[in-house]
Amino acid sequence: MNTTKKIVLAEDNSVLSLLLKFRLEKEGYKLLIAVDGKQAIELIEEHSPELILTDIMMPFVSGLEVISHVRNKLNAQTPIVVFSSAGQEEIVLKAFDLGATDFMSKPFSPHELVIRVKRLLI
Repeated sequence: MNTTKKIVLAEDNSVLSLLLKFRLEKEGYKLLIAVDGKQAIELIEEHSPELILTDIMMPFVSGLEVISHVRNKLNAQTPIVVFSSAGQEEIVLKAFDLGATDFMSKPFSPHELVIRVKRLLI
């Protein structure tokens, strides 16, 4: 991979964050980790990543607010993959309404996430 593609990962579960960071960096991506939605927005604005991975339920600013900010304030078409253990249909539908590209229900396979990331970053 000639240019390292940047991914912002917004996830308040540090164990999952480290696992995904290890797995995706092994594939050649650069991961920028945010522990909440507020930090995610700061990283997105500063680094203009090629992909955003965000949990829905996070402190301060939710994943839904992150999606809304990227689509409406930044007017960016960056692919956004949302994950949540909530599994509530209305939250998933709201995420897609706001502009999410893909959704994964927790717990998910890191291998499956890598496949989806590769597909989105062709």
